[in-house]
Amino acid sequence: QWQARVATELGQPADVAALDRALRQFRNREMLRILWRDFNRLADTTETTADITQLAELTLQRALDLHYAALCQELGTPLGASSGAPQQLVVLGMGKLGAHELNLSSDIDLMFAFPENGETNGTAPVDNKEFFTRLGQRVIRSMDAVTADGFVFRVDMRLRPYGDSGPLVQSFAAMVDYYQDQGRDWERYAMLKARTVAGDLDAGAQLLESLRPFVYRRYVDFSAFDALREMKRMIQREVQRRRLHDNIKLGPGGIREVEFIVQCFQLIRGGRDRILQERNLQRALASLDTLGLLPGEAVKELSEAYDFLRDTEHGVQGWLDRQTQELPTAELPRAALAHIMGFEDWKAFRTALEGHRDRVAHHFHNVIAAPEEEQSDKHSAAVARWRALWLDTQTDQQAFAAALAEAGHEAADEAARVLLALRSSQLVTRLQSLARKRLDAFMPQLLTAVTSAARPSEVLLRIVPLVEAVARRTAYLVLMIENPGALQQLVILCAASPWIATQLARHPVLLDELLDAGDLYHCPPRQELQS
Repeated sequence: QWQARVATELGQPADVAALDRALRQFRNREMLRILWRDFNRLADTTETTADITQLAELTLQRALDLHYAALCQELGTPLGASSGAPQQLVVLGMGKLGAHELNLSSDIDLMFAFPENGETNGTAPVDNKEFFTRLGQRVIRSMDAVTADGFVFRVDMRLRPYGDSGPLVQSFAAMVDYYQDQGRDWERYAMLKARTVAGDLDAGAQLLESLRPFVYRRYVDFSAFDALREMKRMIQREVQRRRLHDNIKLGPGGIREVEFIVQCFQLIRGGRDRILQERNLQRALASLDTLGLLPGEAVKELSEAYDFLRDTEHGVQGWLDRQTQELPTAELPRAALAHIMGFEDWKAFRTALEGHRDRVAHHFHNVIAAPEEEQSDKHSAAVARWRALWLDTQTDQQAFAAALAEAGHEAADEAARVLLALRSSQLVTRLQSLARKRLDAFMPQLLTAVTSAARPSEVLLRIVPLVEAVARRTAYLVLMIENPGALQQLVILCAASPWIATQLARHPVLLDELLDAGDLYHCPPRQELQS
């Protein structure tokens, strides 16, 4: 039906002005249909967001097709330098567009790319990058410019490499190089929902596959915790600074907090549990229950809250077609929103809304809590004392040995000598800043943990070779920093067996097994051992 309406109503416009007018009039009619169905509860949240997403894709593809054909007439067809094949633009949809979750007033976040460098086959050839830059600019204008007929969708290109200061269009090779060499943690977060939405879909799938290792680490990625905690702190600071309590997207217990909870698990565990490599939030949320990563009741509360918040967002934005997430303050739009949401009055609606937001805020508070927040004051004080000793380069062997002896070490002098030798070794002094920071965070945790053993010096001396083995591969250190239980299992195993300590130092990948004490002490049957 959609394709038939596009063919009938958009036709073959005579020029750019006719194209832009046809796109906007088509968008206005379709948006009215979608809005009417949503407000009368003839469509659920998923159908509404999917319809808006498909509207964006179809209008975007139509604009791209017509501008590409016109530009090929002017400049020739762009060809790949190595393949000689005609080149098409690849349009990546990010955020809610990539996840089929656009709301009534969403911007569309886009990135443009093309398969390979080369030039057009016209009488005055231009290189492919210039061709696709011009094409991208024309497509954006047809979608984004405000005319007498309105606009189609607002376009946001700021998520591309280097943001506003970067080129509008990049080759696949340049994209891969950028993310491998310079990609930042927030860009991994942004790429979770990336999907080819227009242009060469097959080539776009190849590009996303080549970027998958940047987004999803092959192991459980505890190195993402610090970055995610900083994002969480930024969200909390922004809520306080901008007084966003009545903002159902950005405020406390809002849509952004649900998204953050789900995407934390995706970034950290998505490389190992591929079921989490899911763009759609509700399906990803269900996977957290399936994998046992969140309690079923928490998943149910977050799922219900998300649908309620998104329906509320549509109600707010459908009033006068406004791009806002702020709850109304005037009596009439409040009454209209309560009616749309199925409540007798504003008070009843607000009570239900606050219940959902309180539950979301509770789960948001609990996600990726710092390890020290989950430990006793006594433990934290012990870690702080060892941190001060480890970081103080003026601490000599005698002072270190005295502290170790006081903590119950049976061979304090030898343990102190080995620790200070490690701290001053070339291995440690030549570590890059991030690796040194992680080692300095881990050593106080280790010194605290070994005091639970009957012979702490013996255990410590067995573990130091492992520390030396993983000092440059700090994901393993982060694994134990973020999982005090895993560190405790390491101490127990190394206290029981010098052979296990040697095997762990030789094969640090075995540290992953320390995460689940149930599996660690489970004797696998013959078939599982063979596997």
